[in-house]
Order: sequence, then structure tokens, then C-alpha cells
Amino acid sequence: MKTNTKKYYALALLIIGFSFAANAQTRKRTTTKTTVTKTVVNNTPRRVSSKMVVYKTPKKKVVAVRTVPNKRVVKYQGQNYYYANNRFYTSSRGRYIPIAPKIGFRISSLPVGYNRVRYNNRVYFNIGGTFYTEVGNEYEVVEPEIGTVVYELPDDYEKVTIDGLNYYEYANVLYEKIQVNGTRAYEVVGIIDME
Repeated sequence: MKTNTKKYYALALLIIGFSFAANAQTRKRTTTKTTVTKTVVNNTPRRVSSKMVVYKTPKKKVVAVRTVPNKRVVKYQGQNYYYANNRFYTSSRGRYIPIAPKIGFRISSLPVGYNRVRYNNRVYFNIGGTFYTEVGNEYEVVEPEIGTVVYELPDDYEKVTIDGLNYYEYANVLYEKIQVNGTRAYEVVGIIDME
């Protein structure tokens, strides 16, 4: 009888132990997040190969202009680019083609209408989907950190799909639509590496 009691006692402890383990696992599974999981390694944003990105509109129409009034020359890695009306241009065959700004472009003053965005003790100046930080007496184009939130996208953003998930892209920055206190917003979730 004592042997059976010990067996039942051991069996009861075993069952109780499994139920605690099952409850602990259940609690872990109930924690969900509505946004994309952030992958940050040494403050490097989650990188996505351009080969993985599928654009909803495969070909984007590029509109070249003959002149750019009040343009300023921006020298970058030995080449001349042009800046006017919060847009960057490159010159080709006597025409100016609008381009997404390259990381490292600098301008001397911010255009009217910029938004100040704070994230992780950093201050960004965002205008038209381009992020700047203050460097000395100039403003340099930078990549925003993963998790940075903005409340509107630039007019010429594009819808993209990566591994079956939908995102918004502008200037190689990927955004996901989220809600912040009941207001629609867009969170930076990745950067596209151009190859």
C-alpha cells in the first residue's frame, strides 16, 4: 500500500509539474505584437535585399524636366547633384531627373514644412520622406532607425511586398502602417539594400 501511495504521490507531482510547464508556455504564447518584429543588431536597421522586394507597379514612370529654378549644387563623391524645392536631381543629356536623396547628401538649411521626429534620443528632421540630422552648420541625409514613427508618407511612396507581407517604400526605407493612440501612423521597419 505504501508503495502504491508513493507511486500516486510521484505521479501527482509529475502531473502538477507538467501543468505548471504547460501554463508557463501558454502565457508566453499569448503575448502578441501587431507590428513587425524589430531586428536590431548594433543599431543597424534590418536590411532587406532589393531582390526580395516586389513592387506593385513594376515600372515607375520617370519624369525629366528641362530646368530646375533656384537650384543649388550638392557635391557628393565627386559628382554634382542639384537641390531645389525639397527635391534632389541628377543631370542627364541636358535634363534633370528627380532622384531619391543618397545617404550623406548635405544641405545648408531645411526647407519650410519639415517635421521634427524624436526616436531613441535622436532628433530627425523629416520632409517629404527624407530624414536629416544636424551636422555642424548643415543637415545631412541619414537612414532612420528601425522603430521611428511618422504620421504621413510622401506623395510618391510605393507599395511593395516582401515574403508575402505588404509595406510602403520611399527612398529605400520600408514602412508599415500602425496605430498610435488611435491615429494612423507609419513605422520604419527596414532598409532596402540596393545591389
